[in-house]
Amino acid sequence: MSKFDDVMDKCAAQMKEQKIKVDRPLLDAIGKSLGPSLYRKDALLVAAGQKSELETIKKNFLIKKLGCPDDAKLDKAIDKAVEKIGRSRRNKLRPVFYYLLVKNLKKEDVFV
Repeated sequence: MSKFDDVMDKCAAQMKEQKIKVDRPLLDAIGKSLGPSLYRKDALLVAAGQKSELETIKKNFLIKKLGCPDDAKLDKAIDKAVEKIGRSRRNKLRPVFYYLLVKNLKKEDVFV
């Protein structure tokens, strides 16, 4: 099994644990889009308590990557993803976080 598969299996396990329906091809596509950062522990996790981290996700992923307009809908999507994973959960895996954003904003076509 490859390193990529190990990381994505970890993400799928977190999603199943939290009763989030897993579309594995979409999850894998999101994981691949993260490139080598997927293998660095600090880059693999989302620091949802840091406003600067959430702003970076908003600008670089939601606006640039997904092509979303910069509006209040993005902040609501981020809040919803944080709530779904759990505010108290320390390890918010980036592919899972991004998966929830993609599903919430109905941007799956970006990864097809």
